[in-house]
Amino acid sequence: MSFTDTPLDFRTPELDALASVVIPERHFELSAEDARDRYFTDTSKLDAKQLVHDRFRTNPLALHDHLIAALDLRGTEELLDLGCGNGEMLARIRPYLAAGHLTAFDIAPAALDAARQRLDGVATPCDFVEGSADDLRAFADDSFDRVMAVYMAHYVTDLDACFAEVRRVLRPEGRFVLATDRTDSMVEMWDVHFAALRDMNAPEALFRATPKGRISLSNGTDQLAPFFASIERVDWQDQLQFGKAEHFMAFYRSCDHCCASSKPGADLPPAFFAELEERVHARVQASIARTGYFALTKYTGHLICS
Repeated sequence: MSFTDTPLDFRTPELDALASVVIPERHFELSAEDARDRYFTDTSKLDAKQLVHDRFRTNPLALHDHLIAALDLRGTEELLDLGCGNGEMLARIRPYLAAGHLTAFDIAPAALDAARQRLDGVATPCDFVEGSADDLRAFADDSFDRVMAVYMAHYVTDLDACFAEVRRVLRPEGRFVLATDRTDSMVEMWDVHFAALRDMNAPEALFRATPKGRISLSNGTDQLAPFFASIERVDWQDQLQFGKAEHFMAFYRSCDHCCASSKPGADLPPAFFAELEERVHARVQASIARTGYFALTKYTGHLICS
């Protein structure tokens, strides 16, 4: 067995205990319109997050490696990427579909423009379609051999409609791969974030978990079961290790301060987030001084549906 075949395990009793007291049951509710009108007016935040996940990972396999294994490609498939974002994953997967066909689908015009630029000039045919993932009327029945939704389903307004549509456009022997996290993923970030908020006596409404709680590895199978006969859950782990606090802070900002700045109100001026960043930075820097790095443990994976 090679090193890359051996599953990495960063989970510890201490992290489990931390998650049990840090991650709240309530989660942020963010919509497809939020994604279109707030987060993806350009792809700078997505670009920044992708760079961090790749640069600071300790798992030798990157996200696209896990997706390629889950998609089980032969090289000629028709693939639909729901919520394609900047096209990074499609570009990584494209060499495995050199004789296939790609369709990039997203609600945000800026994301589609970025994907179009990233895939410009490749020989594999690519279509770029704007729309919402719960309405795939642009596509006929049985149009695709593979459909993937990578860390985007929590934005979809009507998940039942989305999954019914995916089932409709998916060919009988096809597969749908939905990537998402466990709700306790990256608990260390939520820990320093909530600690800083408590020190600031922040509004109670900010103490919420990631919006991925809408559809996580824990509850995803139950939501998908009415639409697919077979659902396989595949878990994998990674740990981002930051040797400098500044690199973590760039990631923290790209995550909208753990969603706290997703919809800033009149009572949360820029000075609030400046103080929040200062307090989070101090905690991260203290961790680096103690151990040499600040870790974010990723509990993530995907659901393979057919």
